[in-house]
Amino acid sequence: MFCPFCHHTDSRVLDSRVTEDGASIRRRRQCPACERRFTTVEQMQLVVIKKSGVVEPFQRDKVIAGVRKACTGRPVTDDDLARLGQRVEETLRASGMAEVPTDEIGLAILKPLSELDPVAYLRFASVYKHYQSVDDFESEIAELRGLGFGGQGEPAMAGAHPDPVPG
Repeated sequence: MFCPFCHHTDSRVLDSRVTEDGASIRRRRQCPACERRFTTVEQMQLVVIKKSGVVEPFQRDKVIAGVRKACTGRPVTDDDLARLGQRVEETLRASGMAEVPTDEIGLAILKPLSELDPVAYLRFASVYKHYQSVDDFESEIAELRGLGFGGQGEPAMAGAHPDPVPG
């Protein structure tokens, strides 16, 4: 680690702590040459492997943008979408995989989206799961009903959002 002050090529770690969210490590360092102290934050780089083979950094905003399309006309707020994006990223980071295929991102979106809005879930799932017929929709609706969602497109406990993520 280069010293940001004198550009010496080494530094000594004085203290290491895991951040509150557990996603990164904060290290307090000291340069042996100039003896100045500085802090670094280490975070696992999460990258997406697209179907074309292209690798790019994970972007929570892209997840939110994709889900926003499925939520068009639904009673879903920007805060709801931000929480969903956070849950998806946390799920992916918790998996321990540094390289995540796009299919895994889609799977990580499905559960929190089904809890947020069943109609938006069906819209997203129809594209993600490549529905071919009405039977595919009927099967998915039956599964949603089995999870406690009513026939009116609302959760069985109207107005409840399971597993709220503090923001």
